[in-house]
Amino acid sequence: MRVLVTFAVEAEFAPWRKLRQFERLEIEGCSAFSTTIDGMRLDVVLTGIGGKKAWVEATKIIWDGDTEVCISSGLAGGLRDEQRPEDVFVARNVHAPNWKTVVRAAGDLVEVAVAAGAKIVGDLYSADRVVVLSSDKRELGKIADAVDMESGDILYEAWTFGARVVAVRAISDSVEEDLPLDFNRVTTDLGDVSMPRVLGEVVQSPGSILALIRFGKQSRKAAERLAKVLEKMVTTLAASNQVGNPAKAYKV
Repeated sequence: MRVLVTFAVEAEFAPWRKLRQFERLEIEGCSAFSTTIDGMRLDVVLTGIGGKKAWVEATKIIWDGDTEVCISSGLAGGLRDEQRPEDVFVARNVHAPNWKTVVRAAGDLVEVAVAAGAKIVGDLYSADRVVVLSSDKRELGKIADAVDMESGDILYEAWTFGARVVAVRAISDSVEEDLPLDFNRVTTDLGDVSMPRVLGEVVQSPGSILALIRFGKQSRKAAERLAKVLEKMVTTLAASNQVGNPAKAYKV
C-alpha cells in the first residue's frame, strides 16, 4: 500500500516529524518526504497555501496512479460553535467549488480516523481565500462545519486517480474569532507565508500582536494533536493493509 498525506506548510507537519523519521525526497519544485511502515510507503507533500498550488504539487506525487490512500491534512477554521480550537476532525464530505463537486470520504478511512481520535463532522469547505472575519465564518457555517483552502482540489484530484480519500484536520481558530491578520495579504503566489509581509502588517496594526501570539499557540497545539491522530491512523493502515470502499464524488 502507498499512502499520501498532504499539508499546506511546514509548521503543520513539524510535530509529526518529531514523532516519526521521514526522508526528504528530491522532487523539483516540491517539498516532499517519505518513510516506510511495515512495508507500507508513506509520502508527505507540502503543497503551500491555496488550492491551485496544492493541486499541482499533489499531482506530482500521485500522477502514476500508485497511491491508494490520500489524506488531506493540516489546520482548518471552525465555522460552527461546536468546532473548538485544537479539535481534530474527519469530514464525511469535502466541498470542492473549483470543480463544482463534493467529494465523499471513503467510509473505512473515516472509521480509522475516528478510532485514532478524530471526531466526525459533516462538511469541510475549501475556500479560494482565507476567511478572516467571524461574520464571514458564520455565513459559511450555513453549509459547512469547517473551512480550509486545499482539501477540495487535492482530494478531487486523488479521487480521479483512483485513490481512497479523506480529510483529517485540526481547528486552529473558532467561529467567533476574527483572525489576527489578513493572511490573504501575507501569502505569496507560491502559497508560502511571507514573514516580511507579516511584520509589515503588525507594524500597521500593533494591537494585533497579542491576538497573533494566541493564534500561534492555538495552531501549534492543534498541529500537535493532529500529529498524534495521523500517527495512529497510518500505523493502523500499515498493520491492516486495509482495502475498503472507494470514495465517491458528485456534482452540485
